[in-house]
Amino acid sequence: MNKTLITSVIFAMLILLIVSPFAALASLMIVLLVSATFWFIKNLLQTIISGHVQSTEEGE
Repeated sequence: MNKTLITSVIFAMLILLIVSPFAALASLMIVLLVSATFWFIKNLLQTIISGHVQSTEEGE
């Protein structure tokens, strides 16, 4: 599985956690959302600009 797909899935899960009504640590989750947003955008731009998708497997 490539890095961009994994990043997209993790980002979607994080958004679901933040908007859930049971988010007890909402302020911490907002900090996580901001950092994950930058991480997600960086990976997307890296994929778009370079055209090379990084693999998550060892040795490649």
